[in-house]
Amino acid sequence: MITLADVKANPVLDSFIRNGNKFLGAMGYTEHSYRHVNLVSSIARNILERLGYPKRDAELAAIAGYLHDVGNVVSRANHGNSGAIIAFTALHEMGMPPDEIATVISAIANHEEEYGQPVNTVAAALIMADKSDVHRSRVRNPDLATFDIHDRVNYAAEHSFLWVNEDRRSITLELTIDTEICPVMEYFEIFLLRMALCRRAAVFLKSNFELVINGAKLL
Repeated sequence: MITLADVKANPVLDSFIRNGNKFLGAMGYTEHSYRHVNLVSSIARNILERLGYPKRDAELAAIAGYLHDVGNVVSRANHGNSGAIIAFTALHEMGMPPDEIATVISAIANHEEEYGQPVNTVAAALIMADKSDVHRSRVRNPDLATFDIHDRVNYAAEHSFLWVNEDRRSITLELTIDTEICPVMEYFEIFLLRMALCRRAAVFLKSNFELVINGAKLL
């Protein structure tokens, strides 16, 4: 069976992840490098493992998490769909069974809030893992004076962690935001659709989604 280690060793996928991040940097987007994809991969795996889903499902979630932004090498627009096509070609050539490829590419194609849906458990885990990565380390713009709202929100996020409570079937995104940099309202201005998608993903996993910002439970 194809594992996350096999995917990481694929030179074409590695090149596409590196170059996709470089191209986004040229356009002024936040970091989408190894740090982000490895973190999303780890969180997606952890969600399914803690909620008692099969180990193979957790491995597929880790693979989808690692590959979810590979489409940025083509374009930021519709990168979920282009990423799914790239992943299909690579995973098929590596010998992954068709049903597993279908699971992974559907998750990749559905991770963005504009059109994504939790169509399976892997997709649901990927959605929550990706949308939980809000942190100042992702900001590449060195000039605070020129920050846009995405830079401000990410830079203001001093701490973010996704807690999974298997007994309560709850998934909690815990954030610490420096409100002198960014008021909490600005977080919701750009992340409301993402939080709504996270809630749908949690429901698909038979769980509740909770949002805690600066110690206050907002969802």
